[in-house]
Amino acid sequence: MNNLSKSKDEKKLNLFWVIQRIKKGYPIQIFAVLVCIVIVAVTTLIGTTFFKALIDDYITPLLQSGQKDFSNLDKAIVRLSFVCAVGVIASYVQSTTMVKIGQGTMRGIREELFSHMQRLSVSYFDTHPYGDTMSIYTNDVDTLRQFIGVSLPNILSSIISLISVFITMLILNVPLTFLSLGMILIIMFISNKSASISMKHFVRQQTQIGEINAYIEEMMSGQKVIKVFCHEEAVEKDFLLINEKLRQSASKANSYANILMPIINQLGKFSYVIIAIAASVASVKGYMNITVGEIVTFLALVQSFTQPLSQVGQQVNAIIMASAGVSRLGNLLYAQPEDAGGDISLVNVVHKDGALEETADRSGMWAWKKGDKEYVEVKGDIKFEDVDFSYVEGHTILHDINLYAKPAQKIAFVGSTGAGKTTITNLLNRFYDIDKGNIIYDGIKIKDIKKSDLRKSLGIVLQDTHLFTGTVMDNIRYGRPSASDEECIGAARLANAHGFIERLPNSYDTVISADGGSLSQGQRQLLAIARAAVADPPVLILDEATSSIDTHTEKLVQRGMDALMSGRTTFVIAHRLSTIRNSDCIMVLEHGRIIERGSHEELLSQKGRYYKLYTGMSVID
Repeated sequence: MNNLSKSKDEKKLNLFWVIQRIKKGYPIQIFAVLVCIVIVAVTTLIGTTFFKALIDDYITPLLQSGQKDFSNLDKAIVRLSFVCAVGVIASYVQSTTMVKIGQGTMRGIREELFSHMQRLSVSYFDTHPYGDTMSIYTNDVDTLRQFIGVSLPNILSSIISLISVFITMLILNVPLTFLSLGMILIIMFISNKSASISMKHFVRQQTQIGEINAYIEEMMSGQKVIKVFCHEEAVEKDFLLINEKLRQSASKANSYANILMPIINQLGKFSYVIIAIAASVASVKGYMNITVGEIVTFLALVQSFTQPLSQVGQQVNAIIMASAGVSRLGNLLYAQPEDAGGDISLVNVVHKDGALEETADRSGMWAWKKGDKEYVEVKGDIKFEDVDFSYVEGHTILHDINLYAKPAQKIAFVGSTGAGKTTITNLLNRFYDIDKGNIIYDGIKIKDIKKSDLRKSLGIVLQDTHLFTGTVMDNIRYGRPSASDEECIGAARLANAHGFIERLPNSYDTVISADGGSLSQGQRQLLAIARAAVADPPVLILDEATSSIDTHTEKLVQRGMDALMSGRTTFVIAHRLSTIRNSDCIMVLEHGRIIERGSHEELLSQKGRYYKLYTGMSVID
């Protein structure tokens, strides 16, 4: 089983997906925008065709008659001004509505991305750099802003304008219309070729933006290590290489896209000149009956016909970038979500008339609920039976793991780095699924338990603590959102964190940010222990829970931890062997296998690997 491989069935998104979302989410607003676009196109067309009436119906007769009565012309100009005003209002309504549609659509996409991300497995984040994922939320989603707010309405406006202008040109003069159409087809062919070439470079550009964001994020989080080992120049050189790759792909993408506009403009002007010459010659030679006003109007229509193509050309960059961005959105949005697990849930129960009865209130007792009325009390009886596991198919990390933990027992894991200690606890959480064997929890295979309920039954304190922006009270309550202030304070006392919290500027209301950067590592560890304590779970997993605490504090915390572990099945991973002496069973792992097991005294008497570690004849590396 390949737990870390990317899904081979990832779907590909394109801009039609975005358009479908807009149609579904904003049907009334889209209809209003389309009406406004039609109004703008019609008013523009009226303004353009006014040249024919101006020359043939007003200016020419006035010149021929020698009269100076401009009353009819004044009325025509007033009517035209009104039409133009309607066009301006429609254009304003269109623009403001598209801004609302664009921002609303982007908000919905970000929400869908974040919601989906919460359902992804841990293995997804093991194989995808955080900076690259962040780039999807920021850079790739932002490419849609220009597309929805500017490019999409321009495309719709251009289509409607092209249709209306083409029909008007046909009505005015068929031969000249087909001559114009030939030039337009040449422009469209060149545009398509340029867009297809630049597309692949824009996709590469978006990918490399994600890579550079990931590198920056990694270097920011590792600043202390970089400075300690004086690697500033080395990481700067690596950054320059990544940045240069981004420059090259961005330059190629924009070069191909930017050349399109001058081509369209020049071909448009060339088309204008060709049609002007053809119309003039045809009129002089008598090949067609066409007035001066019709020629001027037709030339204006030619400009109106090429202008939409020019507008699309101006948006090519934005369209291609949005297309590349939405493709990367699909990589996250359609990444295989973590399955929910089985159908057995965790519920609060009470003893009533010698049987277990479900209750909505927190009772301090839990049970696994099978079907409608079958309950199995949660005791913390856990077994691993012949378990094999591999992160990558073909590279087995754990081999034939067999162990059991009776209710309320304390099981400890020791061994070299990479021996598989943390991996075992990750399998119990179902962060990853096993390749072979079974993990049994109170007589139930954990694959039959809903993952969310399974994890609710497990309290975890990790070596690498993570605190969230908020108050100290909020971070402790993270373990159980329904916990009262008194319960949170009690958990802090249990973990011996109450003392330092009281010395903070605002005690439990002190706001911490940047993962608790203002606190010492030991203080952050104490808050993590308090967070696990307030959850009050039936099973505890302590992964180097006291590794960052000094010896004096460790003795205080250990008393709190002993109280926390009382009555609970506990799995402990520790490098300080003194903290696990009182464990019911100690498992010694090497290269993914359990090589020794027993109590502290039993392992010492065997004088094997554990004996060497404990007596200092060997070290845990």
